[in-house]
Amino acid sequence: MTLIMGVVNATPDSFSGDGRDSASAVRHGFDLVAQGADMLDIGAESTRPGYAPVAPREQLHRLMPVIEGLAGAGVPLSVDTMNAEVAHAAIVAGVSFVNDVSGGLDDPSMLELIARSDVDYICCWWTGWPSHEFSSALSGRPIWRRTADELLWRRDACLDAGIEANRIILDPGLGFGKSAGDNWQILAHLDTITALGHRVLVGASRKRFLDASDIATTAVTAWCTQHRAWAVRVHDISQNRQTIAVMDRLTTGVDL
Repeated sequence: MTLIMGVVNATPDSFSGDGRDSASAVRHGFDLVAQGADMLDIGAESTRPGYAPVAPREQLHRLMPVIEGLAGAGVPLSVDTMNAEVAHAAIVAGVSFVNDVSGGLDDPSMLELIARSDVDYICCWWTGWPSHEFSSALSGRPIWRRTADELLWRRDACLDAGIEANRIILDPGLGFGKSAGDNWQILAHLDTITALGHRVLVGASRKRFLDASDIATTAVTAWCTQHRAWAVRVHDISQNRQTIAVMDRLTTGVDL
């Protein structure tokens, strides 16, 4: 069964408009668990187009009360950060996942930190990340093939850093430096990503190419379930939970 990762934004400038202060974020997290979230992803830095980086100290100021407040939620917690200092503090506080949308490129010490820990690492691919040359060598390939190759490149970097393969989760990074057409192509060839031998997380929820629609998000969730994605990262839990339940019943033939 595809799992559901609920989004908790402890930031005032979330692209989806659901940024919250610490107390509100904690309440929202418990609400998402009550609605059926299997895990929660907590972030304190918006990565919307044109975002302004948030200093580690400010990220921690926003994050730690939320992580500590949700420690008793009964589900695994994930921290959404590209910064190793922030990730380290969150790991000490008890998170089970580090969700790094830069795939370890923003902070050179991130992969080493993960290797020394026991948490799982969500390795996302942000197309066109500055200061590397790997993408230019693949520029003539279809975006779905290029994304798979780039994810393998980052996967290999994780392995070289000492992160065990079973702790690596791949995320194709829908919306991160990719056009609407790119996102659709990646989803259409999602089986190429899920065939790479790792769990796959898909974060399409309320992205611009879906017109920020929760209904369109549930359609993508159905597709991800059909193509054996490990989890979807979404804002609306109940609709996506129902969608996954229907897809599972269609697959197993169990009566609704």
